[in-house]
Amino acid sequence: MSFIWMAVITVVILQASVMCTTIYLHRCLTHRGMEVHPTIAFLMHLHLMLFTSISPREWVAVHRKHHQFSDKEGDPHSPYLFGMWNVLFGNFIYYRKVAKDPVAVRKYAPDYKGTVLDRLPLRDYGVVAGLAIFSLMFGWAWGLAAWLFHIVAYILLNSSINSICHMIGYRNFDNLATNVRIIAWMTGGEGLHNNHHEHPTASHFAMKRGEFDPAWIIIRTLETFGLAKVKPLPVAKAA
Repeated sequence: MSFIWMAVITVVILQASVMCTTIYLHRCLTHRGMEVHPTIAFLMHLHLMLFTSISPREWVAVHRKHHQFSDKEGDPHSPYLFGMWNVLFGNFIYYRKVAKDPVAVRKYAPDYKGTVLDRLPLRDYGVVAGLAIFSLMFGWAWGLAAWLFHIVAYILLNSSINSICHMIGYRNFDNLATNVRIIAWMTGGEGLHNNHHEHPTASHFAMKRGEFDPAWIIIRTLETFGLAKVKPLPVAKAA
């Protein structure tokens, strides 16, 4: 397999991880702005388990706490509290402080109903299976390189939302989060963070001419085939 095809496949897997995060973890589980068919939910959860080892319950808890204390004392990863560069390159450390606190997880994600995937004894080591998948596709050396790229890029993309998209960019609404269009393109629309903080239950993040939410295309496609149900958008688009 040529290097170009390996790069393309790796980026596709990375973007699949991004889309599973923004659609399943964020818009469905955390904010309940939409629902997906159980089969789609299972596949997205499985992908995240294999390629990120994220626990949906923990992710939901961390993000809900972030919204409750957005950029104030108590926010798990505010760049105004910890510094933009610290959050950009160390967000996973701040994330784990809440994610591994059982009291916080119970408080902020009491409605999460676990699935069979949550009960697997090796759930926390799913990325090892992900490494095996990359290695079967590309061989051990290239597979390890692709796996590392995926992990690092995924972490940095998520970190950019919690750091850059709270300090750099433009604002449509009166909150401290910002919109950065180039980050939105790479993160399934998550870079339209100011819009999201103003209307967190809206399942469509683009609210102004020229803004693009890539995940919305997938959501609308799923909806067309009866595999997703989007709740009525609660807001008018920004001027």
